[in-house]
Amino acid sequence: MILEALGYKPPRYAHLSLVLGEDRSKLSKRHGATSVTQFKEEGFLPEAMLNYLCLLGWSDGTDQEIYNVDELQKAFSLDRITKSPAVFDMKKLRWVNGQHLRALPESRLAELVGAQLKGARVCEDTASRFTVAAAQMVAEKVELVNDAEPLVRDALVFPLLQTLESGKAQALVDDGFAEVAGAVVDAAAKGELPDFEADDFADQYKSWLKAVGKALGRKGKQLFMPMRLALTGRLSGPDIPAQLRLVAVAQGQALVDSTPLAERISILESALAGMEASPEPAKV
Repeated sequence: MILEALGYKPPRYAHLSLVLGEDRSKLSKRHGATSVTQFKEEGFLPEAMLNYLCLLGWSDGTDQEIYNVDELQKAFSLDRITKSPAVFDMKKLRWVNGQHLRALPESRLAELVGAQLKGARVCEDTASRFTVAAAQMVAEKVELVNDAEPLVRDALVFPLLQTLESGKAQALVDDGFAEVAGAVVDAAAKGELPDFEADDFADQYKSWLKAVGKALGRKGKQLFMPMRLALTGRLSGPDIPAQLRLVAVAQGQALVDSTPLAERISILESALAGMEASPEPAKV
């Protein structure tokens, strides 16, 4: 009536069904972020939020779940809105966000990751080789932009001794870890390790790893897992050459602790010496 009194034609109103929290109660503050700013600060992309919100109470009748804005504008119709309440699933939102992150151009992802790392005091320059290497390393691992920081911090340090002392790598130790570690140390001494600062670092690593495997008669997990431990000090994480690329370009650009490759080799040598000095368990 007010619109008509002002001389405007009233729009046609449409209502979506109620949105529920994961416990199927009415969505409220206790279910998490409640503002656009808060979602942005947590590392969600605007396009991912639009994509996910449009899926709450609507579908186009297909199995498609990832849309850009143009696709949503073309596909959306009021007759596809469902009457049943929709559940705001944070895990699903994170997954949708991860899909949008992986679809970004490398330069845009590096810009977002660089800004996040700068804000977390991991680096100062958001357009450096370091931030590009960081974006390349985390690209397949992150669901939120903010997931990049812990992955980067972990990749820069080399907790080999702690991992060995924890006993978590005992199966690898028993399966000849020293043989693979020795091959790494030997390659470093001969200057045969891949150049992780080169543009073709990933190809160099692949060729080198294949040669090591052939020389040692190892392949698959028997080669990949001990090599991961020897070069990164961990049993899991992002792609190995991408981690070492980050380490290689970190000097002078990272504001946090970083263990250069040369120092990693030195630590690896010490670990091997310790293994050789350890007495074998008594045979019963």
